[in-house]
Amino acid sequence: MRKSVLKIGYLDCFSGLSGDMILGALLDCGLSLDLLTTELTKLPLTGYRISAQPARRGIITGTQVTVALEENAPEQRNLKGILSLVERSTLSEKAKERSALIFERLAKAEAKVHRHPVDEVHFHEVGAIDAIVDVVGAAIGLELLGIEALFCSPLPSGGGTAETHHGIIPVPAPATLELMASSGAPIRPTPCLDMELVTPTGAAIVTTLASFDSPTLSLQRIGYGVGAREFATIPNVLPLWLGQMAEEERPLLLLETNIDDMNPELYSYVLERLFEQGALDIWFTPIQMKKNRPAVMLSVLASPEVEGQIVETILRETSTLGVRVQRMARHESAREIVQFDSSLGQVMVKVKLIHGVRIALSPEFEDCRRLAQKHDLPLQEVYRIITAEASAQLL
Repeated sequence: MRKSVLKIGYLDCFSGLSGDMILGALLDCGLSLDLLTTELTKLPLTGYRISAQPARRGIITGTQVTVALEENAPEQRNLKGILSLVERSTLSEKAKERSALIFERLAKAEAKVHRHPVDEVHFHEVGAIDAIVDVVGAAIGLELLGIEALFCSPLPSGGGTAETHHGIIPVPAPATLELMASSGAPIRPTPCLDMELVTPTGAAIVTTLASFDSPTLSLQRIGYGVGAREFATIPNVLPLWLGQMAEEERPLLLLETNIDDMNPELYSYVLERLFEQGALDIWFTPIQMKKNRPAVMLSVLASPEVEGQIVETILRETSTLGVRVQRMARHESAREIVQFDSSLGQVMVKVKLIHGVRIALSPEFEDCRRLAQKHDLPLQEVYRIITAEASAQLL
């Protein structure tokens, strides 16, 4: 049986975790600052400048990211405003989706802590420009580096108090604790570090995008994101391990249910909610049930880690009373995400590999649509041009 190879990242949070440290680790692993900056300009957000420089903590040297703000930059936004910024951007659909999921998870945590409806939550520190750049930059960086799965170690608790917009609060911050609790993230005590170690931004990113597991991987590169503060007892850096995880097969679940009494207009919304909960693939099959009644079979492919969320969403959002579950496996080819400079402009291209050899590629739809509108060309013609040019250079 041939093995499939998955490119993964592992965050070793032995010290601290914050949004800017995640960005620093991605840059230290080879992400281009120029490319990251270019992608961030697709977000309709101004009033900041991002920079990166080598920095040393203890005996470890890594990359420290700084987001410098202009005067009078707005420091408070609600969830609707942030999601509008993301949706109005020309970022890739994956970056948009990941960014939106992070902020939605954070809003739910803030809402629970402050006992407010989600729509009434106003972000302060986390709604500021630098935090938005950290979140969206992390989503961009993971995609540009081709990281297909992100893993994270247990999170350090920290201790003491921290000063925020709301005044003095205990550490970990209530929103950070809620993010950990709602995701089941493991937390470890740090009796020698009486300070905030995990910021709400950092917690929101990893509890949304990472699995808290220690994978076996073939290590290829290590990067270090450097924190702003210096600790006396431990280097304040965040290591990111990049490597490949080879598997005989990827364990998956097939969740299915038959529905014959629901308004068909609702299926589109159900599909969106299931993808938000981590579904890998979803399809609808017309079927015939008892008494020749026409119906639809909803099928969802997902990893075992999100079984609970998928089942709950199906039961909440559809009229069904039960969900069938089958355990199965899927073989996957390795892939790369390449930023390609075509004659029409930059486009992300997904490249398929077999035994390390590039054999096929596919341009990203959203980038092709953007270029088709920009050059007033048929979308299929843009696909043809980019596919031909990319194939000549990449295959």
